[in-house]
Amino acid sequence: MDKLFLRDFRLQMIIGIYEWERKLPQTVQLDLEIGLANNHAYLTDNVADSINYAEVAQRIKDTVLQKEFQLVETLAEHIAQLILTEFKSPWTKVCVTKIAVVPGIQQLGICIERGNPA
Repeated sequence: MDKLFLRDFRLQMIIGIYEWERKLPQTVQLDLEIGLANNHAYLTDNVADSINYAEVAQRIKDTVLQKEFQLVETLAEHIAQLILTEFKSPWTKVCVTKIAVVPGIQQLGICIERGNPA
């Protein structure tokens, strides 16, 4: 299966379970892999035969910035379901990383996979 990827996609958002986390936006890094239902784009050189990664990025930005999440797990699932349903991807991997939130830990987060990697 061919896969698109978006790496180091950073957003400022409210996320966290602690009161201090919910006062100011934090940097969240998204790393995505998106399976393609077909691999015809290389033959046609037409974005209509693929998934437009700019549209994916904008849609994720639009939807997640309208919400406030407590858990990185919930944010990752929300993004995965958006990719699977709106962009008709058969499989996706979503990694959500919070940057420098806990003293002594540069990054923390979760990676989930949803769908069928075939």
